[in-house]
Amino acid sequence: MAEITLYNTATRRKERFEPLNRKNVRMYVCGPTVYDRAHLGNARPVIVFDVLFRLLRHVYGADHVRYVRNFTDVDDKINATALARKEAGATGSLEELIAERTDETIRWYHEDMEALGTLRPTEEPRATAFIGQMVAMIEGLIASGHAYTADGHVLFRVRSYAEYGALSGRSVDDMIAGARVEVAPYKEDPMDFVLWKPSSDDLPGWESPWGRGRPGWHIECSAMAYELLGDRFDIHGGGNDLQFPHHENEIAQSRCAGHGFARVWMHNEMLQVEGKKMSKSLGNFFTVRDLLEQGVPGEVIRFVFLSTHYRKPMDWTEAKAREAEATLRKWWRQTRWVDEGDIYEPVVDALADDLNTPLAIAELHQLSHVADARTLKRMARLLGLLTDELGTWAEDADVAPEVAGWIEQLLGDRVAARSAKNWARADEIRDLLVDAGVEVRDGQEPAWVLKPEFDPAKLEALK
Repeated sequence: MAEITLYNTATRRKERFEPLNRKNVRMYVCGPTVYDRAHLGNARPVIVFDVLFRLLRHVYGADHVRYVRNFTDVDDKINATALARKEAGATGSLEELIAERTDETIRWYHEDMEALGTLRPTEEPRATAFIGQMVAMIEGLIASGHAYTADGHVLFRVRSYAEYGALSGRSVDDMIAGARVEVAPYKEDPMDFVLWKPSSDDLPGWESPWGRGRPGWHIECSAMAYELLGDRFDIHGGGNDLQFPHHENEIAQSRCAGHGFARVWMHNEMLQVEGKKMSKSLGNFFTVRDLLEQGVPGEVIRFVFLSTHYRKPMDWTEAKAREAEATLRKWWRQTRWVDEGDIYEPVVDALADDLNTPLAIAELHQLSHVADARTLKRMARLLGLLTDELGTWAEDADVAPEVAGWIEQLLGDRVAARSAKNWARADEIRDLLVDAGVEVRDGQEPAWVLKPEFDPAKLEALK
């Protein structure tokens, strides 16, 4: 059995992973607030923790891993989106429009994330199904002095938890200046955060001991994680933008409620586009669906993401997408006609070393170079690549295996000629392929694509 090591944000070091129960490995990952399409950055934690889910299933068995990722379906942004629809003339009550919007967005999310080759988690709870558990947790925090009521709100006393700030490595006083906290006159301390807030008659709300209202964001994940995974579980993950305040607040309220909560905290770094932060003002903001509709295969998006270690900033570029497409086309052709082979431990070992996906991909390249197609297929699927669910976008359905093999041989001869600086021979091979209707794409991983005028007879004549 592979020994897994993971970087624990809480201890700031890589640690050997030993689950609380090998028969019940438990992981919670913060999911989306469902008010709009997932942008490209939203997809990174989904892919990262999908790979971890696959690795845990490989090591401990698919029936022994429980992965929970929530949907936040009660939020001011959702309310605002539904209200805008109503003001634009949509029929139905605000509650009906909210339900319509959240259902629609969850459906979009599933479609987009599954296009990237991700598995559905074991459970996907919706926050609105756990309001009772949230109320019960809040009542306990008030009774123990860790929370208080003020102007119809319930707030958590941050300074009642001595270890607040340990996850992000900052003291409470250091956080106050410039922190993302809501300033309100009813707070005892600027750092105190909302557990429950009142709802007006025109907004969604639930009855509680403090009046009709709705939960704050942070209490949602604590209540759902406790209800579905128990007092203590193995891994809590998400993007590093959630480390503070969301995860810091989750820890505080859960520990003060008497729960052990997560043992290992994992955070992925953020995404850039062509070297710049993704933003609407720069014109480089786009959703996963935007890329898919532009013809970028989901498998290519996944490959680009996995080419960078999850704890390093990732830069999405068109050049990386082209290289990824070329590699995947080659791998698809190599593996199309074969069954899965044996386990190749270097790939497993790379993933077990804090999800070193770039190293795992390098090992897949090695399998491709030595033409071990069966093992390549088996191990690529451990990373969620070359799977049946991703379809056969990279295949040229009308080309026989022997024809594809001949094209690959010619392409290999061209690479060798270029390496020897025999430019005349390299150009000759390219021209012969182009004349037969085969487009040659140079790059770190050369590739070919059949054009509509492809004529296999011309290719056969070259033999």
